[in-house]
Amino acid sequence: MKIKTMTRIYPIGLFLFCLFVFRSNAQLAVNVTPPKITAQKTIVSLAMTNNLAEPVVSARAICFLLDEQGKMIGQSSKWVIGGTKNRLALSPNKGTTFNFVITSPKPFTTTNLSAKVSFSRVVLDGDKLADVTKTVTISNTK
Repeated sequence: MKIKTMTRIYPIGLFLFCLFVFRSNAQLAVNVTPPKITAQKTIVSLAMTNNLAEPVVSARAICFLLDEQGKMIGQSSKWVIGGTKNRLALSPNKGTTFNFVITSPKPFTTTNLSAKVSFSRVVLDGDKLADVTKTVTISNTK
């Protein structure tokens, strides 16, 4: 009797597992490189890949520059995909890069800086707003 119950549950569990695996790949994957510091300027590069089934028309992100204690020492907010006539949408299965440039009125006192990036808005084809928490996956390169 237990074997019959298991055979009925197993196909449903396998289906749900496959659904989760395939849905987890449908995302805007973002890789953040460590900050590169030159005097009063810091550059943080984003490498983005659209693994969604539809184009990302525009995406807005904010980059926080943190010191070794985690204190914010700079920030920048930009449209990293689209947002202007000069920047195109990101088609499915394509990639692009964006460089955040964060300046300071004084030279940075430390070179041990880190960057935290978060997305505030992602617009898909047809002006559909995407749920940023489910659509964007951010990873840091060391």
